[in-house]
Amino acid sequence: MMHWYAIQSKSRKEELLCEQLRLREVETFFPQIRVHPINPRARKIKPYFPGYVFGYVDLGQVGRSFLEWIPGAVGIVNFGGEPAPVSDHLIATLRQHLEIINTSTIELSRGFQPGDIVDVYWGPFAGYEAVFDACLPGRDRVKVLLKMLEVHRVQVELPIGQITLKEKFSALAVGMD
Repeated sequence: MMHWYAIQSKSRKEELLCEQLRLREVETFFPQIRVHPINPRARKIKPYFPGYVFGYVDLGQVGRSFLEWIPGAVGIVNFGGEPAPVSDHLIATLRQHLEIINTSTIELSRGFQPGDIVDVYWGPFAGYEAVFDACLPGRDRVKVLLKMLEVHRVQVELPIGQITLKEKFSALAVGMD
């Protein structure tokens, strides 16, 4: 019976393992996310689960060693010595989740301008209002000036997904230049 299996790869050899699986006509899924590196020559796509890829195979037909001895592989993820199948539903959910992450991160970073008022809607600062300052390259994080007291603002770094635009705001209007 065909199942998805998580296969551990050697360090930084996920792409090699995927290619080896494809050469053997095994359907693969290698979850990756887009990042915005500081160095423009650095990779812009990174593994979501570093060191792991998924393969769709009938282990009863091809045998366990088929996946364990492929160049780039360390072995199949198992529990108690038995390979652990991954549900089709989980793979479909992961694909959908990654598509949302990969499209929304780019859109989110373009939606903010310095001086915009934002609400922090998730995380330890949920419920606070802040002034957007800058996107921090390479980390999908932003710098905001968090309104802690009526007149005091504290600079903090947050994941970009924790804020939402409230309204346009001029930092000069409140003396934050």
